[in-house]
Amino acid sequence: MKSWDIESKFSNEKGSYTVKLPVLSFKDDNAHIIYCPALDLSGSGNTESQAKESFALTVAEYLDYTTKKRTLFNDLRKLGWSIHKNRKKLASPPPMSELLENNEEFSRIFDNYPYKKFDTGVRLPAYA
Repeated sequence: MKSWDIESKFSNEKGSYTVKLPVLSFKDDNAHIIYCPALDLSGSGNTESQAKESFALTVAEYLDYTTKKRTLFNDLRKLGWSIHKNRKKLASPPPMSELLENNEEFSRIFDNYPYKKFDTGVRLPAYA
């Protein structure tokens, strides 16, 4: 599966920026799953394409909710992200090794399922 960017309209008067995130694609029983350990979000479907669409919707809903509630960056901190003052790189996800160590769901997937890893770009608003 090639890299893809999540279509989103999440920007504000300060602008937006794109973060590249690792995403896993795997099958659990007959369901295709797309999982992003850095956001601890997933989508599923009967096909990989449906799972990708489901995941994009999940990310959009997450960003919409946390942006409106002004909790996005607090939530990202709880997920282990680093928040920076630099306008070019406002936030960065934890390294994969840290996610594997601290995220039980990611560890379970890593240990029990054959998966494909790819990167996706997610647009985040500048300091929501």
